[in-house]
Amino acid sequence: MAKFAHDNITPYQDSNLTKSQQVASMFDNIAAKYDFLNHFLSIGIDVTWRKHALNELKSLHPQKMLDVATGTGDVAIMAARRLQPKSVVGLDLSAGMLAVGKEKVAKAKLSNIIEMVQGNSEELPFEDNTFDAVTVSFGVRNFQNLEKGLKEMYRVLKPGGKCVIIEFSRPKQSLFKGLYKLYMNVVTPNIGKMVSKNYEAYEYLNESAKHFPEREDFTHILSSCGYSNTKFVPQTMGICCIYIGEKKQ
Repeated sequence: MAKFAHDNITPYQDSNLTKSQQVASMFDNIAAKYDFLNHFLSIGIDVTWRKHALNELKSLHPQKMLDVATGTGDVAIMAARRLQPKSVVGLDLSAGMLAVGKEKVAKAKLSNIIEMVQGNSEELPFEDNTFDAVTVSFGVRNFQNLEKGLKEMYRVLKPGGKCVIIEFSRPKQSLFKGLYKLYMNVVTPNIGKMVSKNYEAYEYLNESAKHFPEREDFTHILSSCGYSNTKFVPQTMGICCIYIGEKKQ
């Protein structure tokens, strides 16, 4: 498996735990404040990004969906409402995030459609060709091995199925690029520290986004993992991109 620079970026640099173990621990620690910080730090724009990503699946009419790195289940819940599949599985490493997610699913009265499962994205506990669609929202940069995780998602996709990924990217417009760097380097980790008492988690957010392969580089990786018709769609002046890849019939 290929290794990429961001694979070596971990939440706790002095830890002997694997990246996956560190990521699970980090999200367990911030689970209670995660939703508030997520929407606050993005000024609520993240909701629009998720809607745009799910719109890429409308024509597919997926009946069985998998949301990898589901966190507290925002995409799984939105997918159940907007796309009306028969079932959605939300998978995540963090028991803390899943606990919050299960409460949200129950409150939304979607427990009959959405199942929240603890598991590793690089060793998905599902048979080949199981899902019509796989989604990941700001989670692939947390994979211990990016290529392995992408290949696992490809494996569980049905032929003709589609994978849709949202991930941070770096703006290209010079003025906005400077503001973005200030926000990610200074504002995000310090607000994260004040609210969640966890500076490392939000410093990791910046570092992992900074080193993540983006745009054409990431679509090339998707293609090398077997996906076809790959493309990316920048969002909000390039703060993030929606990536799409398909599994051939």
